Amino acid sequence: MDACGLKAATPTLPAMKTEQIKPFFATLKAANPRPNTELEYTTVFELLVAALLSARATDVSVNKATRKLFSVAGTPQAILDLGLEGLEGYIKTIGLYKSKARHLLQTCRILVEQHGGQVPRTREALEALPGVGRKTANVVLNVAFGEPTMAVDTHIFRVSNRTGLAPGRTPHEVEMKLLQRVPPEYLVDAHHWLVLLGRYVCQARKPRCWECPVAPYCDFQPKTSAPQPN
Repeated sequence: MDACGLKAATPTLPAMKTEQIKPFFATLKAANPRPNTELEYTTVFELLVAALLSARATDVSVNKATRKLFSVAGTPQAILDLGLEGLEGYIKTIGLYKSKARHLLQTCRILVEQHGGQVPRTREALEALPGVGRKTANVVLNVAFGEPTMAVDTHIFRVSNRTGLAPGRTPHEVEMKLLQRVPPEYLVDAHHWLVLLGRYVCQARKPRCWECPVAPYCDFQPKTSAPQPN
């Protein structure tokens, strides 16, 4: 299991044919021209906090906690002022909240002391922050700064392997393949399309193939059928 909590997988499908990739993403774009993260935030710092807290947690649970947290502490110094117990009180409904609280306080201190309270714009500086791994850094670089990065979470990992878009045994392998295979014109938004596809359609236990817009480009078999009414 890697740092993102994803088990290594052996790809079971051949890679999607190159000529299928562009229509695959064109279809996703037509259905959702302006995709975005479902994490709620109003500043780059709030996005960083939400992404840090979202590791092994749902966006729904994170948003529920950060709505209250950000209403009283929306800057690094304000979160530092809460202290460990105060911060834990706001995020205790999120999984692994104790370690996340410690990491977030350490990160806020570094932001205040080394970056003037601002979120850095480089991968190196982001990954140097406690609790910020490659996936979290990719989220910030992509969503806040518009960089064509690929934050491979459990949804993207599953979709990439199941469809054959970018088969890989680890999140990093999948990320590298996606960066090579996704057409440049779709790369900035591809992360969001794949996350949403995996979250709502290409689900883990039973993919909803009967309502998937990109099913014609996916080699997953057998395709699932819509449940029959009783």
